[in-house]
Amino acid sequence: MSTQANTPSPSPAPAAAPGKRTGKPGRIEALAALTALEGAALVAGGLSMLVMGLLGRPESPTQAVTGGATLIALGLIPLAGARGLLLRRSWGRGPTLITQIMGVPVAYTLLKSHGALIPTGIVLAAVVITALVLVFNPATTRELGITRGPRPASDDR
Repeated sequence: MSTQANTPSPSPAPAAAPGKRTGKPGRIEALAALTALEGAALVAGGLSMLVMGLLGRPESPTQAVTGGATLIALGLIPLAGARGLLLRRSWGRGPTLITQIMGVPVAYTLLKSHGALIPTGIVLAAVVITALVLVFNPATTRELGITRGPRPASDDR
């Protein structure tokens, strides 16, 4: 009798469960990084505006404080979306998509301006376009568990 007959064959490596990260970074991580970068930029801009409104001599301190607080609040949206994406939650795609849609007119306005704002518009446009491609990539939606068509009927009645 051979010893091979009694030796169990090695089982294949288990596939990553839905919602679990594999070892290599992919589309979701890249999308989350771009979205977090946009959120961090909004928060940093809002903090700067808020500090300048409180400590500096703006024309309208109330307007500077309100604008800064608004930018900080808007920055929390993409940060929440990035967190949702990293956790592989399908809801993370919504705030990410909203952020990119809001970034399109901002990038366009920056590109139509003068001086140092044009390179900023180029960078923002590249980030927004890349993120939109990643958001609508079928592999991204599949990995987030987003399916097309009607959902199967649930037995929970």
